Amino acid sequence: MKFTISMLALALACLQCASPTQEKNDVLVIKGATLIDGTGAPATSNTTIVIQDGTIQSIGDSNSLEIPDGAAVVDASGKFVMPGLINAHGHIGGTNGLAAEYSAENVIRDLRLSAVYGITTVFSLGGDELPSVSIRDKQDTVALDRSRLYLAGDVVMGNTPEEARLAVDKNAANNVDVIKIRVDDNLGTTEKMSPEVYAAVIDQAKKHNLPVAAHIFYLEDAKALVKLGVRMIAHSVRDKEVDDEFVQLMIVNKVYYCPTLMREVSTFVYESTPTFFDDPFFLKEADTTVLSQLKQADRQQRIKESKSAQAYKEALRIAKLNLKTLADQGVLIAMGTDTGPPARFQGYFEHLELEQMADAGLSANDILKASTKTAAEAIGHSELGTLKAGNKADFLILNQNPLEDVKNARGIESVWIGGHQVDQNSIR
Repeated sequence: MKFTISMLALALACLQCASPTQEKNDVLVIKGATLIDGTGAPATSNTTIVIQDGTIQSIGDSNSLEIPDGAAVVDASGKFVMPGLINAHGHIGGTNGLAAEYSAENVIRDLRLSAVYGITTVFSLGGDELPSVSIRDKQDTVALDRSRLYLAGDVVMGNTPEEARLAVDKNAANNVDVIKIRVDDNLGTTEKMSPEVYAAVIDQAKKHNLPVAAHIFYLEDAKALVKLGVRMIAHSVRDKEVDDEFVQLMIVNKVYYCPTLMREVSTFVYESTPTFFDDPFFLKEADTTVLSQLKQADRQQRIKESKSAQAYKEALRIAKLNLKTLADQGVLIAMGTDTGPPARFQGYFEHLELEQMADAGLSANDILKASTKTAAEAIGHSELGTLKAGNKADFLILNQNPLEDVKNARGIESVWIGGHQVDQNSIR
C-alpha cells in the first residue's frame, strides 16, 4: 500500500472540515416515525428514538417514551426511519472519472458520495492503501459527513503458500479488517489461485484472527473455500445453478453470500446508453464528462463485440437464479455491489442492486434485511445495521415506505451517521 504524507494530511484535514466534533451530552430525538428496525420484524408506527453521543439510548412509542429536557427534536411524523444501507462489498478511492487513480482525496469523495445516497457503511474489499486506514481510524471520534469505512487492504496474492502467508502478515500489520482473495480464472483467460495457496491464506488469516472474503465464479471453488473456513463468498456463483450440498455448507458454516449483481450488469450495460442516464436520482451526482465518454459510439461498439461482456449476461441470469434459491433456503445474504472500479457508480449502484435483488424474486423485507442487519454481521459490526438501544445511530429518514417497494429507499429526506445529519448538498 502506497501513500504520501501530504495525501494523508489533506485527507484528514478534509475529514475534520466535513465532520466537526459533536458536543458531548447533546441529545437528539427523532419523533413520530414509522420504524423499520432492520431485523425483518414488522414496522412499528408512531415511534420515537432517543440518541446521545451518536448512540441510540432508547426506542419506544411516541405517546409514552419520555423525551429528555433540552433535547433537539426532529418531527418525523408521516416519515419512515430505517437503518442506513451497508455495502458489504465495495471498493473505495481507486478511480477518478474513468481512470484508475487511487488517492486519499478520492477516498473521502467516494465516502461522501455514498453517504449522500444513504449508504452509511462501506466494506472495501481490496485496493485499499494506507490513507484509508487512517481515515477509518478517525470515524468513531468525529461527527461524520461520510460513510463509515472498513477495509481489506491489498488483495492477497501469491504463487506459493509461503508468499501468500507473507502477504497476509503484511496486511495484518497494516491493521486491516478482513483478508480478500480472488479464486477466478476470468472466463478461462488467467490462472486461478491454487487450493494450496488459498488454504495457506485462510490458515494464516486465522492466526491473525482475521476473516476471509473470497471472490469466486465457480461453484466447486465456492464449496472448497467454505469448507476451509471463509466468512464471505463475495460474489455470486455464476457457472451453474447451486446444489443442495452448497446450500447446506453455507447454512451449517454460517457463511455470508454477497451476490453483487450490479457487477455483472456493469460489464455489458454500456453497450448502449443505459436508461438510468435519464434518472434524476443518478444525474444529481453524476460526472457529465464520464457520461459523455460512456456514450461514445466506439466505446459502446467495443462492449457489444466483447466476448466477456456478452458472457456475463448469462452469468447474471444464473446469479439471479442462485440468489433466489439461496435466499429461499435461509442462507445469509448480504448486499454488495463491487462498486468502485470505473463506471460502477458509488451510492447509486447500491440502489440498483436492491432493484436487481427484487428482480431475482426477493421480497422487499428480505432485501432490506440483507442491506442492513445481515450486511453488518457479515462485516463483523453488529453495532450497525439495526436500530436498537446501544447501537450506532446510523439511519435514514424516508418519505415513502421501502417495505412496499425497495425503490422507495431513494426517497431520502435525510441521512444520519452517528447521530449527525449528513449534508445532502451535491458534492460535485
